[in-house]
Amino acid sequence: MKLFRKWSFIWRSKLWFLLPGLLGVGLFTLVPFGWALIRSFSNGIANYKTVLSNEAFHLAVKNTLRFAGVGIPLLLALSFLAALGIYKSKWMRFLKSVYLLPMAVPTAVLVLIWKVFFHKAGIANQLLSVLHITPVDWLGGDASFWVLIITYLWKNMGYTIVLWIAGMAAIPDSITEAARVDGAAEWQCMRYMILPQLKSVFYMITMLSFLNSFKVFREAYLVAGSYPQKNMYLLQHLFNNWFTNLDIDKMASAAVLLAVFFALCSLALQNMWEKEDKA
Repeated sequence: MKLFRKWSFIWRSKLWFLLPGLLGVGLFTLVPFGWALIRSFSNGIANYKTVLSNEAFHLAVKNTLRFAGVGIPLLLALSFLAALGIYKSKWMRFLKSVYLLPMAVPTAVLVLIWKVFFHKAGIANQLLSVLHITPVDWLGGDASFWVLIITYLWKNMGYTIVLWIAGMAAIPDSITEAARVDGAAEWQCMRYMILPQLKSVFYMITMLSFLNSFKVFREAYLVAGSYPQKNMYLLQHLFNNWFTNLDIDKMASAAVLLAVFFALCSLALQNMWEKEDKA
């Protein structure tokens, strides 16, 4: 009886700790999403037909998927190589601070730097002129897509490197030391010892990078406005413009479609990781 009361008290105390978070999620996430779901069917499926036939929606989806498909693999590869290079280096703490510096830079300062650097007469084109290369219209042409990629990499590289280093630090040194004693080369230690131990970290970084790829809108909006060059036009621009025009039904339907897409991607990634772990 005493044991039951003890566990009952602990369970109740845990619920009290969880209650504020659950209330916040319910009030600010589940309730608004439920309202959006109901609003999206205010005209039956007509709202979804309108959204799915909208050319601006097609352009935004294409650019967003292209951005995620290029930016995320680049971020994962470059951050892993950087983490591998500075791991266990005597300059590791200093280099981590340097890589984390972009996260401390205010967005307004970042936008000002980007405008100075990528303007038609900016630093980037001046460097190209010195190398006798034709100047590029960075913000008004096809190169604007790569400006977004650079922004995303510069902003997220630091903390992604820190996550990789944290994962590497959790791997016991005895694993790689035993492999080296058995004659394994460095690339073999990396391929067969270190990388398999980083699967869970890789999954977490992939999910976080995927979510952060949808947060680059702020910089793109401040640099190029509500209607940027078509290669920079993302889903966030579309939502912002619909909100300005008070197209609530379109926004609700698109938000539901986006939530379903996120859920499917999360389930697909989780299923892929579970299959690899079983194998």
